[in-house]
Amino acid sequence: MDSGAADGSQYSCKEVSCRANVNEICPSELRQSGSGGVVACKSACLAFNSDEYCCRGAHDKPETCRSSDWSVDYPRFFKNACPDAYSYAYDDHKSTFTCSNTGYRVQFG
Repeated sequence: MDSGAADGSQYSCKEVSCRANVNEICPSELRQSGSGGVVACKSACLAFNSDEYCCRGAHDKPETCRSSDWSVDYPRFFKNACPDAYSYAYDDHKSTFTCSNTGYRVQFG
């Protein structure tokens, strides 16, 4: 990622990456399979479509949508595999970046 102009704040642009092959280590209930095996690892929201996991309805605020309250802390899986990843609506602020005048390149290996 082109880092653009960084302002020095905790939300400044920085290069982010995920070196883990998340599909290989994805929890079985989040796996999307295709003819060649696992082709994606879904978020809990996409997999279960519940208010709790999608942070909507009674769970639509940071105070009411906490992964620590979930029966399985799926964001921890994603955070361990990809520390820069933002995996649900109220994930930690360490994965929030503001980038101006940027160009993005997404690379799958």
